[in-house]
Amino acid sequence: MLPGLLRETDADLARADAQHCESITRTYARTFALASRFLPPRKRRGAFAVYAFCRLADDIVDRMAEARDPEAVAHELTQYRIGVAEALSGRPDGPIFRELWRAVSEYGVPSEVLEELLNGVACDLHPARYDSWRQLTSYCEGVASSVGSMCTYIFGVLGNDDETRARAVRYARTLGVAMQLTNILRDVGEDATRARCYLPDDVLAAFGLDSERVLHDPTLRHDPRWARLMRHEIARARALYRAAAPGILLLEPDARRCARACADGYAAILGAIERNGYDSITVRARVGTFARAGLLWSVWRGAEEAQPPVGGPVIEWGERALTRPEEMMLCA
Repeated sequence: MLPGLLRETDADLARADAQHCESITRTYARTFALASRFLPPRKRRGAFAVYAFCRLADDIVDRMAEARDPEAVAHELTQYRIGVAEALSGRPDGPIFRELWRAVSEYGVPSEVLEELLNGVACDLHPARYDSWRQLTSYCEGVASSVGSMCTYIFGVLGNDDETRARAVRYARTLGVAMQLTNILRDVGEDATRARCYLPDDVLAAFGLDSERVLHDPTLRHDPRWARLMRHEIARARALYRAAAPGILLLEPDARRCARACADGYAAILGAIERNGYDSITVRARVGTFARAGLLWSVWRGAEEAQPPVGGPVIEWGERALTRPEEMMLCA
């Protein structure tokens, strides 16, 4: 009876671990939680494991803003890294690490992208300051493109061959930059309370602004130059979403609707920022419940038939290649 009892106990533990990661996702990631309904249960579980892993790492560094002992926060992130390493070596401890180990083992997620995510969030242990769009892009790759890479392995690609997967990952990494830029544009005021300004100095200077005003002057939202800057950056984000779109049809059919819903759900935040008069300093843009429901219905009806842009290279951030000349200008 003992072996049978052990198997039952293991199954109960696995269910509890999966429910723990699902609860984290549904609490903190409304867009992704809704989009995940389009995934089959096996892939949904893997996606929840990845999200919970990323979320806990992000939560650790977010405590730096209120930390009385910054070194303790840095130590906590170091311990988290050790926990990840232990999990990847087959000795996971705790529900998130056990689920992460299961997902990595089942889908072959490279350990390098987990390390990339941890290195990316570690940047937020220090006050955010970026001189240029190129510097900011490097940060976005670390904290968001890495997640796109993980999800591509879990979602699967047509033919399951290395060449298609590599192409799909490059598109997913572009989508990650688009989504992280959307986060940055939405959370300007919230980030300022943590002494973080992610808008690059060169972009701000091009509109006659600087990071000190972003961090300390809530009246900036009334400055016409702020609206012009936000219009420019929203256009940049939309160009990135368009450039990433072809990658969705490289995914396995049972994951395309989820990827489309994530992309469209995040892109809709840009419209909410516009409707708020570009005030992301005192207001946090939100997509309403009915709008999200309409978006999901649209994705359900049309994702399989939607035809992404044809032609042009996948974005390579070293070269900053985009699919259209006007998009190249936006990211110059």
